[in-house]
Amino acid sequence: MINNIIYIMGVSGCGKTTIGKLLSQKIAIPFFDGDDFHSAANVEKMKAGEPLNDEDRSDWLQKINEFAFEQQQLNGAIIACSALKEKYRIVLNNGIAKPVWIFLKGSYQIIFQRLQNRHGHYMPATLLQSQFSNLEISANTVSINIENEPETIVQLIIDRLYEK
Repeated sequence: MINNIIYIMGVSGCGKTTIGKLLSQKIAIPFFDGDDFHSAANVEKMKAGEPLNDEDRSDWLQKINEFAFEQQQLNGAIIACSALKEKYRIVLNNGIAKPVWIFLKGSYQIIFQRLQNRHGHYMPATLLQSQFSNLEISANTVSINIENEPETIVQLIIDRLYEK
């Protein structure tokens, strides 16, 4: 998995950061959160309860792709990023030799409850429906159910990553 870019994708509240950090510890590839690449304007828009549109996401996706390309030249990276639409993943894959996509899937009810219980994040639970509405899953994505414990989820991902 050295020099690979592993994207952990899914709607807000599905556990991308938690799983990405745990996976990073297990396989010794650095973790980065796509949320850190958002512009201040995007963060403010989401805080105000407004969903981002494709134009809002354009620069954000480009920044993540450029960063992923740099990390690919080093030791690779695990990057949490919602990447809800296939066209977003195409941008994120640009120039990446072997991107791996892990989709953390869960029901609206479970994720909505998680968002309601989450503190200190700018993404309000009221935007979850817009994320589910935009969600497109492609065939080359490894889907992992989030109803398992984080350690189990990470082991499932590792098993899939290292299948022969």
